[in-house]
Amino acid sequence: MKEGKITMLKLRIIVALVLAFAFAQSLFAESDAVMVQNKFKQYFNLTAQKVKQATDPVQKRAILNESFEKMQNTLNKISNMSNIPSKDLVAINSIQKSVQDKYNELNGLNGYTKLKDNQLNNFADYVQQDMEQADQWVTISVTTLLLVAILLILLLR
Repeated sequence: MKEGKITMLKLRIIVALVLAFAFAQSLFAESDAVMVQNKFKQYFNLTAQKVKQATDPVQKRAILNESFEKMQNTLNKISNMSNIPSKDLVAINSIQKSVQDKYNELNGLNGYTKLKDNQLNNFADYVQQDMEQADQWVTISVTTLLLVAILLILLLR
């Protein structure tokens, strides 16, 4: 009987340790996701600041276009990797479409009217808010988000 109590105690300790480990992992994964989302917020915030600081509308458009191109290049590289989960690819494709639509709107392509020069600052703010709040970022796994963040950081240099 005493041996049964010891075995049960060991089992309870093992279960408690496994649960504690799983809980700790979820906390770290959540903090990684928040860190990556903050990197994206910084990226789009920096872009909006650069647009507002520029005085020439041509320069403002160039900043926005460069930002869209870097984001598209980053997302293209990620989507072409073979180990990306299919649900992440769906979310990445959705974000790519959103970025492409904003690029088209800025430049008056594919049925959009070209954005007026006096609207560029407001458009930069809109892009920042829209990309920060995109639901697709939430559905992407932490591993894929980290890859996107790393590539985006490399492209910023």
